[in-house]
Amino acid sequence: MNKLGRGQREKVQQFLAITGSSEKVAIQALKASEWNLEGAFDFFYSQPQIKSADTRHLEELYNKYKDPYADMILVDGITLLCTDLQVDPQDIVMLVVSWHMKAATMCEFSKQEFMGGLQSLGIDSLDKFRERISFMRSELKDEQKFREIYNFAFGWAKEKGQKSLALDTAIGMWQLLFAEKQWPLVDHWCQFLQARHNKAISRDTWSQLLEFARTVDHAFSNYDPAGAWPYLIDEFVEYLTENSIIQKGKLSDWSYEL
Repeated sequence: MNKLGRGQREKVQQFLAITGSSEKVAIQALKASEWNLEGAFDFFYSQPQIKSADTRHLEELYNKYKDPYADMILVDGITLLCTDLQVDPQDIVMLVVSWHMKAATMCEFSKQEFMGGLQSLGIDSLDKFRERISFMRSELKDEQKFREIYNFAFGWAKEKGQKSLALDTAIGMWQLLFAEKQWPLVDHWCQFLQARHNKAISRDTWSQLLEFARTVDHAFSNYDPAGAWPYLIDEFVEYLTENSIIQKGKLSDWSYEL
């Protein structure tokens, strides 16, 4: 540590606070990522040799939260887990947790999903789980990871056996996800869907909306009505114009931060 610059020492301390690793491992991960903190986290959590999840402890964790009548963790178990983690069950970080576990369905974890996800993160205790929460929350700021989490959310949130996502569920997920990205039109989008669509949401519409929010500027100057957007997005732009939400190429009374 004595040979490190002040900025490097600060990054080591931040890394230690979040990962609970040793100083040696912290410096190794930071050097491997050229002292980029987010890159160091990715390096740390992708290296099996520096993770030490004890399978026996994972079993104990799983058994603590599994349903007494099914070999799965269901709603009550997840609620208890959130209480132990000091996280609200509605917190978006629980979506990130589910993404790491590759969970197939909202509000349930199979044994394989739960143990495999925690093992990949090097978690085998509640203390380690709590320590990783800050890291998982930070992953939402990574553009590529946010895209992956966003696309994961569609399959995770839809009802089993259904191809589309129920409208109320989709609206809830969009409000949760775009609260992170601060898309200024999310409320108008949800109001439009309730007023004009009132049907389930297809995967194509789900995935394309993120591209629309990311690539079409707030003045809609680069929006191409002849483009390959789903019809629902084209109708949304018409709705904005009809309701004077877009006026002369400007988005009224909104700041654009996406």
